[in-house]
Amino acid sequence: MTDNPNEQGNIIVERDGSIATVTFNRPTQRNAIDYAGWLELQRIAIELERDNGVRVIVFTGAGDRAFSAGADIKDFEQYRINSQIAKVYADAFDGAMDRVEAMSKPTISMIRGFCVGGGCEFSMATDIRIASDDSRFGIPIARLGILVGYGEMRRLVNLVGPGNASYILLSGRLIAAQEAHRIGLITTLVSSDELHEHTYTLAREMAELAPLSHKRNKSIRDITLRNPSGEGLTQEERDLPFTNFDSADFLEGRTAFIERRKPEFKGE
Repeated sequence: MTDNPNEQGNIIVERDGSIATVTFNRPTQRNAIDYAGWLELQRIAIELERDNGVRVIVFTGAGDRAFSAGADIKDFEQYRINSQIAKVYADAFDGAMDRVEAMSKPTISMIRGFCVGGGCEFSMATDIRIASDDSRFGIPIARLGILVGYGEMRRLVNLVGPGNASYILLSGRLIAAQEAHRIGLITTLVSSDELHEHTYTLAREMAELAPLSHKRNKSIRDITLRNPSGEGLTQEERDLPFTNFDSADFLEGRTAFIERRKPEFKGE
């Protein structure tokens, strides 16, 4: 079931209960994302963040050839022809990834086929990456003579470490799904036939868990990545791991466990 009146748009948003699916819908261009698409992704992320009925978001690409080939090269002449114009483009490009990364709800990239360049970088902004075993990954920007941004570099290094990040960027090579899984670029590797069912089974399971736990665990994760030592935390940051004990979700979870029933979390 889709809530998007234009099902032929470049980005489709569908809702099925508490799960939203965002599909890059340019299969003949390997789901490349143009300038307008990055702006649209920002709008979609804001909309889904505000929608209390949505608890998990899955990002994927139309067809079976690509998750996304990333930034549309055709945009370069207009939007990335020099450094000043490129900064405007980066506001849209980075803004989309930052918005998705900042979402309080779990996000999943369901990847089949090519996941390269900005598509690979976008997938790193989601919490979980599930890929079919015939997928391919890479950030071959050295072939275009351009540079990675700080946000994308941070995400890449956090996932695969500095050595593997250097290999991916400096070699310009595409790597197989098995190698991407080994170095931590993707979370889970499954067969192509299992990809859809595996992803949505996980999404449904996550959607039934406590939204406040998801939101605040993501915050604790991000604080820890920024400040691994934990020194100099604000009082609010120090108190964060204990806040759910005062929530209705914790009361419901505890009561449901005692009563041996399935909890019904409200995110409160």
